[in-house]
Amino acid sequence: MTTSVENMGKRDQPIIHTPPVVSPQAWETAREQLLVKEKAQTRARDALAAERRRMPWMAAEKPYVFEGTAGKASLVDLFDGRRQLIVYRAFFEPGVFGWPDHACRGCSMVADQVAHVAHLNARDTTLVFVSRAPQADIVRLKARMGWEMPWFTLTDTFDADFGVDEWHGTNVFYRDGNRVFRTYFINNRGDEQMGNTWNYLDITPLGRQEVWEDSPKGYPQTPTYKWWNWHDSYVANAAPDKRWVEVSDAGESAFRNQH
Repeated sequence: MTTSVENMGKRDQPIIHTPPVVSPQAWETAREQLLVKEKAQTRARDALAAERRRMPWMAAEKPYVFEGTAGKASLVDLFDGRRQLIVYRAFFEPGVFGWPDHACRGCSMVADQVAHVAHLNARDTTLVFVSRAPQADIVRLKARMGWEMPWFTLTDTFDADFGVDEWHGTNVFYRDGNRVFRTYFINNRGDEQMGNTWNYLDITPLGRQEVWEDSPKGYPQTPTYKWWNWHDSYVANAAPDKRWVEVSDAGESAFRNQH
């Protein structure tokens, strides 16, 4: 049957018409039916990421300059020695609602959801935020809000050139030596999924870099799960922990057998 619940007995609020309450068996049947669609969506998302890894690139040739805590920085410097760079344009500057105490509410929600960047770094990927606020204000805001991602000050036309001068957005770049290429861009509702390590990696040209992915020939790939680690324990070129290999192998085997 379908039940109706009144919000906490408040007469000024509408009645919520809830779904039916059913037996455990019926509930499990409904869950399994929905799971079919959810798995199809997962496979479609993976296929879309594979197509994204085959998108053409665009050279980023202007000598952009940013300000960081250590002074001036080029676009190449923002990579911090890694091959991939994700740049989120956050609105924190004069004229933005909340200035100077806060950044844009939406951009602040994005910042609140960013996972520990060490996991991205372990996949040769750097995440940075950029805004037009001076570094002193950015440092103060980060300390107040508990944000730890690198955050640079825009000084030129980078935001206008990459579609984020009047609205937020996420640009992705790849570095080959000192040559930089724009590989992807997402904004509007596409940005609301950002923050999770996997979603960030899925918009990069190299992806998650795990062996199950459909990637172009020669792309770096390592065994699934094996590179995962505690965020304070990543060591370059270190072999995965033996016990973690055993646990992850058993878990993956059970998953494959089940599905």
